Amino acid sequence: MHLCGVDDAGRGSMLGPLVIAGVSIKKSRLGRLRKMGVKDSKQLSPKNREELYEKIIEVVDDYHVAKIQPRSIDSSVRRHALNHLEAKYMARVVSKLDSDISYVDSCDVNPARFGREIAQISGNKKIRSYHHADSRFAIVSAASIVAKVSRDRSISRLQKQYDLGSGYPSDPKTIRFVTQFYNTHNKLPTFVRQSWKPTMGILGQSGV
Repeated sequence: MHLCGVDDAGRGSMLGPLVIAGVSIKKSRLGRLRKMGVKDSKQLSPKNREELYEKIIEVVDDYHVAKIQPRSIDSSVRRHALNHLEAKYMARVVSKLDSDISYVDSCDVNPARFGREIAQISGNKKIRSYHHADSRFAIVSAASIVAKVSRDRSISRLQKQYDLGSGYPSDPKTIRFVTQFYNTHNKLPTFVRQSWKPTMGILGQSGV
């Protein structure tokens, strides 16, 4: 039996992609992930995440990473359909990895509903959807690490060109970057999510 774990990274960020990652492994080899010390990526330092990422992709049978760009995110947010967008991409990852059972970290307040939606989109794959699945199941912990490292690498590439901070609205450097870029260019770069409230506030303050 093969198990799959799916998680996201970057959902709350003002910029860059929302990353969905999945990993699959034979159930009998799941203990190898636990022995490696996989856990929710938020509980690990960047260095530890990078080290575990390399080990994970060597140990698992397969993995897949999908990146949702800001334009698609904005379109879904304006239709109040961000959860549906994430379910659609998780279903793609689940279908790609084609495991017997897939465990997903639910972004919906109703994890059972979220699981049913992914199952429907993926052609009735077996889905187990839970809150905090990334800290409850090693297979989802592994997926969370792959998602987070993939997301961090995307942001690192942007940071080589711009002094934009972490990308999250709680980071003053990120707010300053978006504000200054708009005030200078009268537009936002394509990697900024325009539907986010902090971004909309910056656009409104600038006379839009």
